Amino acid sequence: MVLLVSTVTAVRAQAPAVDPAAAARGKGIFGANCSFCHGAQATGTEQAPNLLRSPLVFQDKGGDVLGPFLKTGRPTLGMPSFASLAPAQVSDIAAFLHQRLTEVRGKRLPEAALLVGNADAGRAYFNGPGKCSTCHSPTGDLAGIGTKLQPLALTTAFLTPQAKPEQVRVTLPSGEAVSGTLKFMDEFTVALIDSSGTYHSWVRSSVKSVDVTDPLAAHKEMLPHYTDTEIHNLLAYLVTLK
Repeated sequence: MVLLVSTVTAVRAQAPAVDPAAAARGKGIFGANCSFCHGAQATGTEQAPNLLRSPLVFQDKGGDVLGPFLKTGRPTLGMPSFASLAPAQVSDIAAFLHQRLTEVRGKRLPEAALLVGNADAGRAYFNGPGKCSTCHSPTGDLAGIGTKLQPLALTTAFLTPQAKPEQVRVTLPSGEAVSGTLKFMDEFTVALIDSSGTYHSWVRSSVKSVDVTDPLAAHKEMLPHYTDTEIHNLLAYLVTLK
């Protein structure tokens, strides 16, 4: 994945100015609430990941991203809610994490450094050889994407988009077809959940056909073929979708 290294990781979110006093307060709050799982220096433990590699931290400015995340937590992954933290406390934690990022990674370039492409060429690529328009629309699912995501997150979103469940269509001997989200499949069995939430399972030898669709197949297919110029042009176009 050379393109990912050279094009994306070379530029990180611009570090906001850190108030040393806020960072000092945040270190104490982080230590009391977060260090058991994430480590005293936020570099992770066996219980929880390294926060200095977290996109949430990269994108955060004064707690604007971390605040909503801490309020809800991720209970299904073992992370509790920290809804009791005041906004000022969240802001101080953010200051501490950004101070740690600076200590570990040094001074970072602004995300604007990614915006070196040609938006018109990016639009032509989107509607032409990139085949993006076959699945996406600038007035539909991508409306306002240039406002919702910063350039780094936007680049990551189209190069390595978040995983989506595979879809499957099972055709029965009668010709009836049942479609839904694939839940399990091996050489013997296939199972899905249809749009009503009903679970279905069949022995594969008893059905006519099984067709699986990966929603991200087109993105995965394109990844080895992007040039740096195409990536920069496509990003330059996407950020215009306000």
